[in-house]
Amino acid sequence: MCGRVMCDCTFKGKNLYGKYQVVTALADFKVQMVTALADLKVQQVTALPSSCGKWQEVTALPDFKIQIVTALPDFSIQTVTALPGLGFPPN
Repeated sequence: MCGRVMCDCTFKGKNLYGKYQVVTALADFKVQMVTALADLKVQQVTALPSSCGKWQEVTALPDFKIQIVTALPDFSIQTVTALPGLGFPPN
């Protein structure tokens, strides 16, 4: 484990990169947005979300669904503009 996520950039057997959809119920992951010491640094991309921490928001056919929470998350995320990936410990 690398923080709350696996060192191979997965959680509950799902990759933590790809196309995602924000939902209010029945999410694959509950995530908390933080500004420091995140479990995963996420970079929003518009195409090719094919490496750890690169996420592309979609409205249909996501690879995974997230619910944004303020308490009791599965893991925390921090939005970055460069160097996405495992946040703590650092890559």
